[in-house]
Amino acid sequence: MKKTKTAPAEHPAERGGIFDARQLGIPKMLLLGLQHTFAMFGATVLVPIITGLDVSTTLLAAGLGTLLFHLITRGKVPAFLGSSFAFLGGFAAVAPRLADGSANLEMLPYACGGVAVAGLVYVVFSLLISAFGVKRVMRFFPPIVTGPIIISIGLILAPTAVENASTNWLLAIVALAVIIVCNIWGKGMVKIIPIILGIGAAYIVALCMNAVDFTAIRDAAWIGLPVHRNAIAKFDLNAILMIVPISLATIMEHIGDIAAISATTGKNYISDPGLARTLMGDGLATSMAGLIGGPANTTYGENTGVLAMTRIYDPRVMRIAACFAIVLSFSPKFAAVIETIPTAIIGGVSIILYGMISGVGVRNIVENRVDFTKSRNLIIAAVILVSALGINFAFESGGLSFAAGQYTITLSGLAVAAILGIVLNAVIPGNDYEFGREEEGEQAVNFKV
Repeated sequence: MKKTKTAPAEHPAERGGIFDARQLGIPKMLLLGLQHTFAMFGATVLVPIITGLDVSTTLLAAGLGTLLFHLITRGKVPAFLGSSFAFLGGFAAVAPRLADGSANLEMLPYACGGVAVAGLVYVVFSLLISAFGVKRVMRFFPPIVTGPIIISIGLILAPTAVENASTNWLLAIVALAVIIVCNIWGKGMVKIIPIILGIGAAYIVALCMNAVDFTAIRDAAWIGLPVHRNAIAKFDLNAILMIVPISLATIMEHIGDIAAISATTGKNYISDPGLARTLMGDGLATSMAGLIGGPANTTYGENTGVLAMTRIYDPRVMRIAACFAIVLSFSPKFAAVIETIPTAIIGGVSIILYGMISGVGVRNIVENRVDFTKSRNLIIAAVILVSALGINFAFESGGLSFAAGQYTITLSGLAVAAILGIVLNAVIPGNDYEFGREEEGEQAVNFKV
């Protein structure tokens, strides 16, 4: 009798090309959460290193902020909230480092107070959406606006990845190669945790090359409180006026990030749980972070890249990562171990993650069938891309600066691009976009994968 060929058995955690984390079990879920912790760690701790804020406080703020965000969004959005780079200019203006390069511990609490107030702007914007409806608000954010903004986010981060990788190309290439091999040809868990494996393999190579500095580990304590009384937020009107306007830019970034997560997972989180809830969660998380002496929080593109790579979209994985961040915040010794990962390895990982962010933006445009034969769409996309990248790289501050009393306020290239895109979309004839419309077309919204 002729034997019939049977189809290869489907991985128990994979259904239709997308992994179901519920089938993996607790140990593997913990590994996935740890991978997201690795993905966010490099960028998250970089902000306190630049500003002079405490690394442990920053990790605590990221963990608690993520859990607060998930609570407000009903645990539906697979997002991790890490340190926002958008507020670096505000910290530099309010609390510039001292002449010897040390942190300005006297002024940093006032900068954190400004961050706490900035988070409340998100809350106000959230209430406006609740009052007037998401459809009226989202009319200003069709795919022709959000797509190029998402692309710009990844491209703006790209030089940082290359700069970090260039500190040791061998380590960066090892991390990059292992991630690619595991993700393309790996099976089972190897395919799901390529970033951890890439970092681990590159770290072993770094140890063999004596490229790991253990000084931070020797000097760090095993256990310590992540919140320090002298770093808790203080409030000053001038500092608030300097930092709060930055939130107008980060709100635009938030919408782009939620659109990116939606495009990655195939679920429209702008509709459910709703943009009002995601903004409320991000804003309150930022205010909480500022109050305890940490930097502003933001939904992290690095973790969106991990989502795109692993196809594990279960929000519980992000909450596990948040718990890891909180645990790390109470152990300066353990946090120091993570900090020994050479910059080049983080750079190698970032080359993929940052590129995937831009790739998600391109996919968002393509799958929504935005018609670039129309001059209207070409103009909007062109202005967004050129202004975002041009302003960011043309000016040393990374944005356009203008005087506000005795202070100078800087709007990032991404913020300017978002504002210009929104305005052009509103004034140029032909905007027939309607949020939630089911049919596809030039302006339709469709977050399928």
